[in-house]
Amino acid sequence: FFLSLKLEKKAKGKLQKQICQVVLDHFEKQYSAELGDAWSSVRDVLTSPWCWQHAVLLNRFSQSPGLESSLAEQGFHPVFPAALPYLPPAFRCYSRTAPGRFPAQKHQPGRLKGYYLLNAASLLPVLALEVKDGEDVLDLCAAPGGKSVAILQCACPGHFHCNEYDDLRSRWLEQTIESFIPDPLINLITVSKLDGRQIGDLHPEFYDKVLVDAPCSNDRSWLFSADPQQAVLRLMQRKELSSLQFQLLRSAVQALRPGGSLVYSTCTLSRAENSDVINLMLNSCRNVMPVDLSGMARGVSQEFTFLSGMQQHELLVLPEKGRAWGPMYVAKLEKVSST
Repeated sequence: FFLSLKLEKKAKGKLQKQICQVVLDHFEKQYSAELGDAWSSVRDVLTSPWCWQHAVLLNRFSQSPGLESSLAEQGFHPVFPAALPYLPPAFRCYSRTAPGRFPAQKHQPGRLKGYYLLNAASLLPVLALEVKDGEDVLDLCAAPGGKSVAILQCACPGHFHCNEYDDLRSRWLEQTIESFIPDPLINLITVSKLDGRQIGDLHPEFYDKVLVDAPCSNDRSWLFSADPQQAVLRLMQRKELSSLQFQLLRSAVQALRPGGSLVYSTCTLSRAENSDVINLMLNSCRNVMPVDLSGMARGVSQEFTFLSGMQQHELLVLPEKGRAWGPMYVAKLEKVSST
């Protein structure tokens, strides 16, 4: 116990030194204006990595005897209640209120991992997508692959297209899929390195479901930018992200069949990259309609804290002590007719 306390203190000191002041100052100004009183408690969690939590998503394709009882012994409980509007029986995810993470598993060629460690809020876009067996599904910005793996815990798509434009991240995505998905199912998966903005033109009205987990200003990692110059550059380029996100979203709508639905998500609190992008889409595109997510929000309200005052088709998970999930923005749209 004393050793772990010593290590925790050492980690605290080390992590405190790494907070990037230029990013914190920028966030302080923006988010105190956008989130009001909620920002101070969110800031306390984001700047305190030793209180962050990690959830354990079980892999239905890998037999891990004793894993669930081991998790229960360590105080883990199911994250998502059975009362959710959409929760496939094979989808099992565990968390605990205590901070810290379950041991990670190393990649071993030819051997499937038993579980995936992640921020529990990152599963909300997957559950909002409501993928069913046999559907054609596109994960537009798929790396590192956690949401792709989670989609396959929910259903077996007729065809699953995982796309990642960045070369290094694409290799990471391929390794993730190899680590979690058995060979017969891998044959149903296409991994591509296309520019996501062009997929709508290349595959018009082809998919039943599209996930756009867009590149964004990742608040958690940006706060710990080791290089202050890189942080300044990121903050300067931040204004351009919403334009890219809108183009990816527009491409996703083109790729959707009429009657199909898409989920847009980010891991930032920034209104410009969240609600503003969705509002622009709704205002400029007549063939998409918002889809109500309030039922899902009610179902998981014990586990997650949401920003109040959002519209019914969107959610923003706010990290807080003991429920340190997020940030995670989720919005859902449906395509009602051809373009």
